[in-house]
Amino acid sequence: MTELVVRGGTVVTPENAFLADVAIDEGRITDVAPGLPGGAREIDARGLTILPGIIDIHVHFNEPGRTEWEGAASGSRALAAGGGALFFDMPLNSSPCTVGPAEFDLKRAALERSSIADFALWGGIVPGNRAALAPLGARGVIGFKAFMADSGLPEFPCSDDQTLHDAMHESARLGLPVAVHAESEDLIQASTARLLAAGQTGIRDFLESRPVRAEVEAIRRAGLLAAETGARLHIVHVSSGSGVAEALEARKLGADISIETCPHYLFFTDEDMERIGAPAKCAPPLRDRHERQALWAALLRGEIDVVASDHSPAPPEMKHDANFFRVWGGIAGVESTLAVLLTQGHRDHGLALTRIAALLAAWPAQRFGLANKGRIAVGNDADLALVDLAAVYTLEAGQLFQRHRLSPYIGREFRGVVRATLRRGETIFADGKITAQGAGKMIVRKQSAVST
Repeated sequence: MTELVVRGGTVVTPENAFLADVAIDEGRITDVAPGLPGGAREIDARGLTILPGIIDIHVHFNEPGRTEWEGAASGSRALAAGGGALFFDMPLNSSPCTVGPAEFDLKRAALERSSIADFALWGGIVPGNRAALAPLGARGVIGFKAFMADSGLPEFPCSDDQTLHDAMHESARLGLPVAVHAESEDLIQASTARLLAAGQTGIRDFLESRPVRAEVEAIRRAGLLAAETGARLHIVHVSSGSGVAEALEARKLGADISIETCPHYLFFTDEDMERIGAPAKCAPPLRDRHERQALWAALLRGEIDVVASDHSPAPPEMKHDANFFRVWGGIAGVESTLAVLLTQGHRDHGLALTRIAALLAAWPAQRFGLANKGRIAVGNDADLALVDLAAVYTLEAGQLFQRHRLSPYIGREFRGVVRATLRRGETIFADGKITAQGAGKMIVRKQSAVST
């Protein structure tokens, strides 16, 4: 007898949505069809939508070393509450940062102890660590991350063009992608120095210091370097329609480039940042209504490949300062990615559920070479999110599973409640509670990544 049958839900794949049962044995999907025989256990999913578990490719859980900021224990539980089963942890803000094999080993061991979700690890690119990239690749990093602007951490300095060029050459040789935070350090530093010299330290001044042109210019340079070196380039957290347009131009010129945006750029504008304050500070910053509209248009045209949370929390005391430039940036929103796409995407913009399944699961698995992940299909891991699309709720701080209950989404109404999340067949979240008994495991690439 089948171990588990998820009965009678609407199964969503990137191609279509249909009523079916999902049979699961030993953590894998063994059948997807209507009217399957009974299982030893069953989950009644009638009236629910069954999406593939979210793969969040961009989080900062800050473990080891800064678990007081988040940690994988609380971070992975928050991910599960939002329908997620797998995350890619960035090489910062953990301490030490994951810029070499010894640091990788520390992080892997820490996350294996604390995470209830499966995970993959980004390695870091910083000046002087090119020789560490191959050992990191051998240990199973999902790719390498570089900052083209100040990261905020002295131990993770930004990469100049030569550092990025050399790292892209090495990454191309290793067959691993390079993710970049694309903002021009020169433009930001010049704007910031001018504003601070004039005593301008408010929210609007911070917004002025990081204009859209700083993002566009950096994407252009990164695209040229990728085209020259043959690297697979991934632009993280594109904040503007203009940034998407520039990335598409780079693709036309021969760059193998993929485009990520975040739910907060789709949900909020610069006006929200002025109203909310520190919980909405991020880099690149929130943009105006025109750029947000252009970002939605690009998403609806299929020009954006993935939506990831860029969950980047910090202790509350770091979110208070009269000088807004000194407030630690980063939006905590790992629980709200699916909520934003179901509410403003599916409900308000007509974004198809099949497209959501691709943006949040199928595309990440394909691009980053993860076999058996990202799709509800026979042979794949049983990573599922069971969602009640008819349910409406207002997010309250007490509902959050993250360490610090500080989020710009608090008080907002959403449609679509995650009733259960399964990771490799185990229900790790159900009816508002964490139910995980087993631990997550590190996921490594099983095949070559594909070009966009």
